[in-house]
Amino acid sequence: MSDTPKEPFAGHKRLEKNITLLAVATFATVAIGGIVEIAPLFWIDNTIEKVEGMRPYTPLEQAGRDIYIREGCYTCHSQMIRPFRDEVERYGHYSLAAESMYDHPFQWGSKRTGPDLARVGGRYSDEWHVQHLTNPQSVVPESVMPQYGFLAENELQIGDPKATLTALSRVGVPYSKDDIAKAKDDMLAQANPEADAGDLATRYPKAQIRDFDGNPTRLTEMDALIAYLQMLGTLVDVDSAGPMEELAKEKGR
Repeated sequence: MSDTPKEPFAGHKRLEKNITLLAVATFATVAIGGIVEIAPLFWIDNTIEKVEGMRPYTPLEQAGRDIYIREGCYTCHSQMIRPFRDEVERYGHYSLAAESMYDHPFQWGSKRTGPDLARVGGRYSDEWHVQHLTNPQSVVPESVMPQYGFLAENELQIGDPKATLTALSRVGVPYSKDDIAKAKDDMLAQANPEADAGDLATRYPKAQIRDFDGNPTRLTEMDALIAYLQMLGTLVDVDSAGPMEELAKEKGR
């Protein structure tokens, strides 16, 4: 056998030496890959499978979400439970794309300094959230989370909720004209159990109507943020989903 190294494929050698030809070939390869991935999207109505129970945020929940983003909570807490056994056992059923279909921007991601919050709604009382936000180390001694007690002192700047809902409706969030017209009243009523909430609960199923921060005389940023946290993961009934049942069976063996 000859030890003489074989010459590389002539066409490939030419491609490596000709920068223009290499650029054209690279573009063609990327274009073909892009077409294969993107073209099918033009023939389907929606890339996200809708699930029963999903609805847009109430104006108060949306305001809380805006505060959540403003304060950078998303930099330490993801809202994406992966479909792995350890994730499901710790946080609950894995996240469904439909649960974030009305989020702009969505909070999926990989960064986790603190626990995932995709299904934190209803796990703790409002009082716990107030204490945790005011002094995180008082309930979780090892926490590195900063204190957000000032949220209870800051009155919620209502601004123009109609404009917020109108903007969201223009990017696909299905707010009705009635939702938009009643946005300010809905925001005030959700945190005041003594106010007339009208048909708020009908238009926003599973909306939680109560005082969230322990001070019913004021509507604060703490009210809004807790209202948002308390609804996360509560809209879709995932307890009867197949993967969860299988995991439960395995765990019981």
